[in-house]
Amino acid sequence: MENLQSSSPPPPEPPLKVLYRDDRYIAIHKPSGLLVHRSPIDRRETRFAIQLLRDQIGQHVYPAHRIDRPTSGILLFGLDEEAGTALSVYFQERKVKKTYQAVVRGHLPESGSIDSPLHKYEDQDGHKKSAQTQEALTAYQRLATTELPYPTERYDTTRYSLVELYPHTGRRHQIRRHLAHIRYPIIGDTRHGCNKANKHARTHFNIHRLLLAATQVEFEHPFDDKTVTITCPLEASFQSALEQINL
Repeated sequence: MENLQSSSPPPPEPPLKVLYRDDRYIAIHKPSGLLVHRSPIDRRETRFAIQLLRDQIGQHVYPAHRIDRPTSGILLFGLDEEAGTALSVYFQERKVKKTYQAVVRGHLPESGSIDSPLHKYEDQDGHKKSAQTQEALTAYQRLATTELPYPTERYDTTRYSLVELYPHTGRRHQIRRHLAHIRYPIIGDTRHGCNKANKHARTHFNIHRLLLAATQVEFEHPFDDKTVTITCPLEASFQSALEQINL
């Protein structure tokens, strides 16, 4: 008789890293590739940050904002509906200071700002643009540069910059669209970036993710008389990419 071996159960989900928690809020380090909640972006996906965190801490959570699926970093939730709504309003009213880090193609100027209106999206998955535009402002500071002996397009070398970004508005894909607009696209951005630069990064440096991360948020607590500052280290895959390109 044929021996039938029972299939082993799937490995348990690794716990989400908690960066901050009080009696009203919790912040996690969202890994790249994880959706915040169910979305038309991928109707077959079954894993969502909101569900994983709920199961991990044993209570409902209420997202105060969102970050793109391929972006890693800080994601904030209210532990009750009132808290989630209050902080969501803070994000809408620009009362939350946000900091991101990214790797871009080329040597970005040392500092500056990108003040360029962006078209709204008419659909939830971010494909159809409206004729209506919204003001959008992103400041940036270059942190480091590298130049590597790999020909790319019409150049003899490959150049990258590590930059810190401070979006003053919160438009959809704002940082990604702004950097593409000034011709310093983020490496790994398959929607707004440069396909040739992305392929070059995959081929030579094994980079298979969007190199954008939410690294710090700061806000006045809606219910306590205190300033909350939350920082987040770069995900291991992001840090590995920096090592591969000597940044």
